[in-house]
Amino acid sequence: MSILRQKRNTSSYHKLEGTLDSRKIFILLSRAASLKYFVTSLLFLFSFVILNAQQSEADFKKILRDRSVKIVNTLGITDSGKYNKIVEILTSQYFNLNKIHDKTKESIAAIMLLQLSNEEKVSCTKKEEEKKATQLSELHKGFITQLQASLNDDQVDMIKDGMTYRVLPVTYTAYSEMIPSLTPEQKGKILNWLKEARELAMDEGSSEDKHKVFGKFKGRINNYLSAEGIDMKKEEKAWQQRLKEKKQKESAQKNAQ
Repeated sequence: MSILRQKRNTSSYHKLEGTLDSRKIFILLSRAASLKYFVTSLLFLFSFVILNAQQSEADFKKILRDRSVKIVNTLGITDSGKYNKIVEILTSQYFNLNKIHDKTKESIAAIMLLQLSNEEKVSCTKKEEEKKATQLSELHKGFITQLQASLNDDQVDMIKDGMTYRVLPVTYTAYSEMIPSLTPEQKGKILNWLKEARELAMDEGSSEDKHKVFGKFKGRINNYLSAEGIDMKKEEKAWQQRLKEKKQKESAQKNAQ
């Protein structure tokens, strides 16, 4: 091979080698750019998720605050500082209750996905429920202590009733009207059971669960009254008839006017 051809071949080789190096550099740069883009996109997405979560939490807290305001508005508080303090206490209580219930649901859902026997899942689930009960009890005590530091007993009861959709006063009134023959002792037991139900219902996370608590205690009350010799079906039927007659009388009086 001639020196000229060798030079040409050598030149071509270096040119090809340079081309390969350029391609490698291009690929590396492309990969670096892609990685940088990926990391940037990931950071952007992460920031978006955080901001979205923060916004969602802020929206949720606003809903809880609005709910708290409606309850506190019934207390007749005229001092703005005291008013805002109670609203914040109630809002925080709602928020913390939700956190405990959601955390327990997530933990139980995770347990269900584990490779465990049914007995082990039941045992683990029971532990989570017991943990929740302890947390709710501690939160409840702290909440009541905060309320009692600023409110009188009647106002504290009004908050409790507000958190449980006034099921206690409505139910107690219904029993009293349905069974006029109730003795003071019987009324006292009914009221105490409803108060116990209210304390538990306050810590539930949904309207349905709150009503379930009261439903359980209503069953206890009905069993007690039946054991006292009261025919619940008969009393309820007579009560419904009295309500019907009362409504008809009010309607007739209204038409007469």
